[in-house]
Amino acid sequence: MSDPRQLVDAIRARFGERSAVTDPADIEPWLTDWRGRWHGNSLAILQPQSTEEVAAIVTLANEHGVPLVPQGGNTSMVGGATPPPDGSALILSLRRMNRVRSIDRGALRAVAEAGVVLQTLHEVVLAQGLRFPLTLGAKGSATIGGLISTNAGGTQVLRFGPMRALVDGIEAVLPDGTIHHGLSGLKKDNRGYSIDQLLVGAEGTLGIVTAARLRLVPAIHSRAVAWLGLESPQKALDTLRALEADTDRIEGFLTNFGFDKVRTDRTDFGFGNNQFVFRRRR
Repeated sequence: MSDPRQLVDAIRARFGERSAVTDPADIEPWLTDWRGRWHGNSLAILQPQSTEEVAAIVTLANEHGVPLVPQGGNTSMVGGATPPPDGSALILSLRRMNRVRSIDRGALRAVAEAGVVLQTLHEVVLAQGLRFPLTLGAKGSATIGGLISTNAGGTQVLRFGPMRALVDGIEAVLPDGTIHHGLSGLKKDNRGYSIDQLLVGAEGTLGIVTAARLRLVPAIHSRAVAWLGLESPQKALDTLRALEADTDRIEGFLTNFGFDKVRTDRTDFGFGNNQFVFRRRR
């Protein structure tokens, strides 16, 4: 296997000094997973700023025989973004690719690059009266590419599904350095295997996600919250099914030892012997 230093030199010669971070102090925070369970080592963090640069870096890495570890916000808890401890691999960070390329209000779609932070996407689409429905605790640092590569779920997975259900197309660099162009707005596409869906949840093993076409929904103008005291998990499930039969607006249903939280945009529920206490938030 070639020396990773040769690859770093080649990348800097082609894309400039900023394309590779080699200061150990700057690299250190990105060598450990979010829970601190996995620790790695890497000579450099590569920082492309376009899909074409990612493709060129992957091609050069193949020529030099150097493994790459794609990394977004490094908020996952499974160690998939942590480089090996022997320092043989380089980290490929997508954080400089942080543009929201477009928002289509008519189609309820947005195209965002892999390095866009989830909270940033929320704020950008909200300014257009829209919402990207996936959210989670790490929204201030988790990136779109990482969320796709781990098929993240979030707190509203009950209604909207995991990240896979919100991805309408993917642009990615494949292992040989070719670019997969999957951002077409064509709704029906039965040309063969869905490369886009294969890339979701693959954690960078099948390709490096560089951008995605994402599904949006209208922004919430009001929300009702109910706190229910139920006798058992079965009662909680029965309540959920009853609510789903009456409305398609249930967004969250959290259960913990008989303590339940239901979130919906309606307030006119009432059935059985359960008492619903609603608080409307605007």
